[in-house]
Amino acid sequence: MTATLIWILVALVAIGLYLSWTAGRLDRLHARIDAARAALDAQLLRRASVAQELATSGVLDPAASIVLYEAAHAARQAEEEQREVAESELSQALRAVFADPGQLDEIRAAPGGEAAARELAEAVRRVPMARRFHNDAVRAARALRRHRKVRWFRLAGHAPFPLAFEMDDEPPTALLERAA
Repeated sequence: MTATLIWILVALVAIGLYLSWTAGRLDRLHARIDAARAALDAQLLRRASVAQELATSGVLDPAASIVLYEAAHAARQAEEEQREVAESELSQALRAVFADPGQLDEIRAAPGGEAAARELAEAVRRVPMARRFHNDAVRAARALRRHRKVRWFRLAGHAPFPLAFEMDDEPPTALLERAA
């Protein structure tokens, strides 16, 4: 009788330790999502700021400046629900403005243009990487949260179900060639 109680107690402790380890892992994944989201937000803000700065520099033709400025401004001011759409529109505006490789040559020819072109190319290149890191963390947390043990024992607590950040982040080819 005593041996049976000891084995039951050992099994309960082992299950408790396993559930505690799983809850800790889930908590670390949620922290990783928060950090990745902050990094993604920083990269998106940097891209919009550089695009807005370039649009107001007077180097681009007026139509391209207006298109780029409005898209960058909308991306910076977008509410959370509209952020993915606004960032996708900024990506489309960047591709439209830099569809002509001559546009980038004009920027580089202007005083300080080489640095501005380099900064924009780096900002545009980093956004897909930051989004990929964020979405990978979300994917891992979702996979763990789908397990029955996590749902049954409510190991996720009151944390919201993580959502991926889906946007069009394809950079203009002229800027990609510049970044390489």
